[in-house]
Amino acid sequence: MKTLGYEQIIFDLGGVLIDIDYQATEKAFVELGLKDFGEKYSQLNQNDLFDKLEIGEISAQHFINKILTLCPVGTSPNKVVAAWNAMLGEFPKEKIELLHQIKGRLPIYMLSNTNEIHIPKVYDAWDKVSDEPMSALFDKINLSFEIGKRKPDVSTFEWVCYSLKINPSTTLFIDDSPQHIEGAKKAGLQTYYYQSKTEFLEFFNNFLAE
Repeated sequence: MKTLGYEQIIFDLGGVLIDIDYQATEKAFVELGLKDFGEKYSQLNQNDLFDKLEIGEISAQHFINKILTLCPVGTSPNKVVAAWNAMLGEFPKEKIELLHQIKGRLPIYMLSNTNEIHIPKVYDAWDKVSDEPMSALFDKINLSFEIGKRKPDVSTFEWVCYSLKINPSTTLFIDDSPQHIEGAKKAGLQTYYYQSKTEFLEFFNNFLAE
């Protein structure tokens, strides 16, 4: 595979490797009775509730309790968890196969903004399409709620590269959020802006065919 100067690759998780449907979570909360979920989501976002969950500053229970105050009386914590996780889809098998092929040529890492509520369902989805755990395929997995840092902060990318002892200039970072791509560029990484599965697979298959 041509590396074009890449010595390693850092993958985003949601939207790049696992399918994400944010509207599914909004629909799930509306069905729970939170008709103005979009508006409430925006208000809570301004209060940094989601950011704090993603960097592990607040517990899953704290987050759930906060959401419960907005839901109809009698809503169970399990229903909140199910609605919050509704956005999480599947890992396309082609992507898992591609990761295995790349792994044979270059070290691969993960950097994801995620939280302790989502990650169990993510691992369940992974296990449905892979015979080995995610941790066995990636050389290192960096999850925001575990490392206390999140994208798109430039310092997050700098910290990851430093902790992995890798050179940003020879590292390819792949993400589907433009702001994360910009943060990575400012930290000196090479980037690939993910926009479609077809283009993503073609991007790598061209090199794997060499």
